[in-house]
Amino acid sequence: MSEQIKQIGMRIKELREISGLSAESLAKELNISIDIYLEYESGNADIPVSFLYAVANKLNVELAEILTGDAPKLHTYSVVRKDKGVSVDRRKQYKYQSLAYNFANKKAEPFIVTVEPDSDDTVHYNSHPGQEFNYVIEGTLKVIINGHEIILNEGDSLYFDSSANHGMKAMNNKTAKFLAIIL
Repeated sequence: MSEQIKQIGMRIKELREISGLSAESLAKELNISIDIYLEYESGNADIPVSFLYAVANKLNVELAEILTGDAPKLHTYSVVRKDKGVSVDRRKQYKYQSLAYNFANKKAEPFIVTVEPDSDDTVHYNSHPGQEFNYVIEGTLKVIINGHEIILNEGDSLYFDSSANHGMKAMNNKTAKFLAIIL
């Protein structure tokens, strides 16, 4: 795994230990197996952003603190210049850029998500507490929510219950890019 993933795993472990939680109890609270949890914490497996978001909420820290090791400090406003958001490159299929990583006490997590096309028909699913808004900036995106397939083109948007099993796939052999806001 990448060095970035290993560092994120180490931060999760440190925050969990500071919080006085065992790996077993946190895995149970996050509704995942202890084996998968330990793989994430060790940095030996791709860590879904939905998992990072859930851990941040559970441990009462900002997502940026897990991603970067630094606590957000801005309270009035935060500017993130084009392509300068904190990147999380975990898998070939998705690239996330946090657009408000340095703003403290956010009520939402905005990301630019890039989905690269691939020849594999597999859609990678996840779910997380809350709601999500997606706005397609570029390309065509297939979104599947609890088995319902939705095709979104540039300018289309989707708002949904993110606790539902959902996954995205770039269509037409072209990259898709969308704004995702997780509430």
